[in-house]
Parts: sequence; C-alpha cells; structure tokens
Amino acid sequence: MTHADSGAGAFVVATYGLSKRYRGETALAGVDLRVPEGAVYVLVGANGAGKSTTFKVLMNLERPDSGTAQVLGLDTARRGAEVRAQVGYVPEHHGHGYGWMTCGRLLQHVAVYYPAWEPTYAEHLSRAFGLRLDKKVGTLSKGESRRLQLVLALAHRPRVLLLDEPTDGLDPVVRNRTLALLAEHLADTPTTVLVSTHHLHEVESLADHVGVLRDGRLVAQLPCDELQRTVRRYRVEVPERWEAPPELQAAGLRRSHAGRELQWTLVGEEREVTERLARSGAHVREVTSLGLEDAALAFLPEELSP
Repeated sequence: MTHADSGAGAFVVATYGLSKRYRGETALAGVDLRVPEGAVYVLVGANGAGKSTTFKVLMNLERPDSGTAQVLGLDTARRGAEVRAQVGYVPEHHGHGYGWMTCGRLLQHVAVYYPAWEPTYAEHLSRAFGLRLDKKVGTLSKGESRRLQLVLALAHRPRVLLLDEPTDGLDPVVRNRTLALLAEHLADTPTTVLVSTHHLHEVESLADHVGVLRDGRLVAQLPCDELQRTVRRYRVEVPERWEAPPELQAAGLRRSHAGRELQWTLVGEEREVTERLARSGAHVREVTSLGLEDAALAFLPEELSP
C-alpha cells in the first residue's frame, strides 16, 4: 500500500518516477518521494532498499536511469551545485578525502563555500561533539568522523538537511547528545529534514512523516499520526477453511496462524476493517495499536526488518 502524497503544501524534496539500476540490480523503481516544507521525514528500509541511492541522486552524486528529483524546486541533475549549496548532507560513508588536514583546518576550508556559515555555531557544535580540532582528519575514528560530518552539515544552518544514518558509528552517549543537538538545531532554524535510519525509535520524537522503502520501491508514505492511526494488529477467530476477501488481502501486511486464530496487521480505519472482518465471517477478539517503529516496519517482511 502506497500513499502517493504525504501531507499538504509545498514539497521541498520531491522525486518523480525515480529509477536506478546497478549492474542489472534494481536500486530504485519508480520512487515518488514527497517531503513537505518544514517536515522531519524519516526514510526506513532494510540494507540495500535504496535509501542511500536516493540521497545520492538528491545531491546529484548519482544520476537516475529515469525520472527526476527536485530539492527546493531545483532539478538536481541540472542545478546540482545550487542544490548542494543549500543542503547539509551527512553521507552513508564516513570518509572526507582531506586526510592531511586537521579538523579545524577543514572547517575553515568548507566555510569559504558557504556565505551563511556561522563560525561561532561551528565552534559550539565542535565543543558539544567533543571534536578535537587539532586532530588530522585521516586519523579520526568512525565515530569522530561522523561527528565532524554533522558539524559540517549543520554549521551553515541550511534550509534542507539530508542525513543518511547520522548516528551510525556513535556510542550511546554521543548518539543521545547528537539527537539533542539536532532537536535544538530544529527549534532554532527553519529546516526541512530527510533522514534515513535503522533506529526509528531514536528520532520518533522529532519525526512527523515516514516513508518505507522496500526493494527500491516506496511502499508507504504518510504522516506519523496517520500511520499509527491506520496500522493495527487484529486478533481474530476464523471459521474452518476461511478465506479472506480480496480487499482485506490487499490491506494485509503481516499474518500468522495458530489453529483457527489469526493475527493480522492491516492498514485502514479500524471501524471499516473490523466491519469487513465481521462480514467475512471472522470474529474480532482484540485490536492492538502499534508504536511508530512497529507500524512502519510492518510494511517490511520480518526477515528484512532492519
């Protein structure tokens, strides 16, 4: 089940029929991403689902085989430099390519390219992340490298943040500090955020939209409150040789049997789903609401859940 549009109003990040293949393998298949202005949109999916490829296309680091992508109304393929100038990007990988520079020198180097760079804010972030400015970039640990990338992404207070697994490589203490700093940043700076993560619970308090990628396809895209309202787990007793009607099969996500009792995660308004189950001859014994992470991951097969 896919919701083609997510929310109302202007879309700061949008893709239209985005498709990409690598050596015959599908990375993206007709992705129509919609990130409303001011949203914190969380993109969920297993490894290889296409999350990082989506980010690279948005930054014009990869070209799609078909379809288009826009950031702030700019076509990323034709105006990639303009897009990158207005985006704070934390990539999937931790390398910087300036191993001989110290962290402090790299911050000074990058600041030249951003007129809106705030030196005092960069200093604040560096202190908050415990970044050693005299340390060479090439000697940084994975966690230190990620902290440096976060400073580089935030210090010019961009209109858009593209954060690909931003807490990857961070220990629990630094991870919590990072999320607190991100919340502080969003409170002070009008920003639209697209973030991918394996740990949806970490950003649950910030998120207001969720998209789920599965095998390169966007299988769900909707506001968080709608996701939690419309995805429910139903425990039902069914007659012998019972067959679910087609409309319920289409709405079904996960299903398990124990004799004549069935547990089924279904998408739809609870009253309507309950009535359909009753009309099909099933007796609804219990309806359970799901947390945001469980509701999103229900769109993925259990063996593919991150």
